[in-house]
Amino acid sequence: MKYARIVCALSGGGAKAVAHLGVIKALEEHGIAPTHYVGTSMGAVVGAMLAGGLDYDACLRRVTGLSRRDVAQLAPGALLGLLGRGRSVLREGPLRETIARLVPAASFAELKAPLTVTAVDAETSELVLFGMGGRDAPLHDALYASSALPVYYPAAVIGGRAYVDGGVRAVLPVEVADRQQPDLVVASYTGPQLAAPPRGRPGRYGLLAAHDNQVRILMAVQAEEALARREGGVPLLLVRPAVDAHATFDVTHAIQYVEEGYRAATRAVAEWRGGPALHSAPPRGN
Repeated sequence: MKYARIVCALSGGGAKAVAHLGVIKALEEHGIAPTHYVGTSMGAVVGAMLAGGLDYDACLRRVTGLSRRDVAQLAPGALLGLLGRGRSVLREGPLRETIARLVPAASFAELKAPLTVTAVDAETSELVLFGMGGRDAPLHDALYASSALPVYYPAAVIGGRAYVDGGVRAVLPVEVADRQQPDLVVASYTGPQLAAPPRGRPGRYGLLAAHDNQVRILMAVQAEEALARREGGVPLLLVRPAVDAHATFDVTHAIQYVEEGYRAATRAVAEWRGGPALHSAPPRGN
């Protein structure tokens, strides 16, 4: 069956969200080409790259050129942040600069395909949409807002209001995708899972580890509930790449994430269509 309006929901997940590139590559090889992207956090950044017209090879070159310092540099006074004397653990600038390097377009109007970005109003807790079906804002500001995970990054200020990571309310934005009158929703989920962390994993920093575990649980439950609430006849193709739950800032494994996204999407499409999976790894680009 041919679908005219394919809306693709791309989850948050930090560095792991580059797996979405492999997912989209596999989908397109199977004749499933998104016509509208809805993204949360780094899923929004990947969606903006694709909506901006960058092809697979160009996207791959950009994400594989990143280092941890491009997204995670300790902020001045970070160690005092837990005492209420700092704004965040990490600096805002590197992430903003990285978003600008990854996404050449500076405005939603420059994009070649519709893009909707989620964020959360830090004061009202309202889920806010930017881009198609939502408010206008400079594209890079909206993408930073969607990625501004509380505690780690300072909130984004747009139009005098503070916004934080869209994953606080919609880590997997399938409900937003459903509002776009799609014929098919494709969802790629690289966010937190409900499964417990592996036993024997080396210990991590106390208070941040406790915070991260709470966020993992809340976001994982939120994603499952969003899927359970779906009603109506719009079909859903769900892809769940198997990526490390603790790799939020580990951009050095981008190739592995992309390849896993490709494998997961190939399996998901085969199961959805009731046929065998024919491919196992995407091209690595030129």
